[in-house]
Amino acid sequence: MSVFILHLETSTPICSVALSKNGQLLGHLDQIGDGFIHGESLTLMIEALLAEQEVTLSMLQAISYSAGPGSYTGLRIGLSTAKGLCFALQIPLIAIPTHQSLLQIGLEFHGSENANIVTMLDARRMEVYFEAFDMRGANLTPLCCQIMEANTLDPYKPCVVIGDANEKVSALIQDAQIQYSNTPLSAKYQSKIAFELFQVQQFEDTAYCSPIYLKGANGVLL
Repeated sequence: MSVFILHLETSTPICSVALSKNGQLLGHLDQIGDGFIHGESLTLMIEALLAEQEVTLSMLQAISYSAGPGSYTGLRIGLSTAKGLCFALQIPLIAIPTHQSLLQIGLEFHGSENANIVTMLDARRMEVYFEAFDMRGANLTPLCCQIMEANTLDPYKPCVVIGDANEKVSALIQDAQIQYSNTPLSAKYQSKIAFELFQVQQFEDTAYCSPIYLKGANGVLL
């Protein structure tokens, strides 16, 4: 049986959708605007991608979404869209922490560099959503809110840093053993993880699941 999974990425200003079959990427669409465009663009992008790939909604076996952390508004839009489709189609929902998608970028593009992988998303000011992995993807530092200082990355060197906090962090930390990757986040990096989770039936409770916020809308730690 062919397993078609739709993937949604809305945790940052990038709005992205992807479609995979048995874990192999079929296609993806990415958009970024001056502000958050997810509310206006997400459903239209889903329709366009499915039409492009000649796949109907009824052919989908599951939907995966970027579970966060990230933009409070973006995460809510992505999850509400995923929930609505899952309820309507009576298919399971798969949650993929955003940092797992960032890790996939590191493994795919930098896995041969014998360097640790540090994933960071902007959490305003000098704070980031932070997680660190070794070169094989094993966790070194669990997901947390981290205030960046000049020596924060020292324990992980040599390392590749991935995420939308790179611009502000690279202005603070420059080191020959630290490489900043500019590969943007995209729903396409959910394909492999989502299919693996589908195979072991690791699904969310569609009615009650919620994003990984770490901080509330007011910036207070949860």
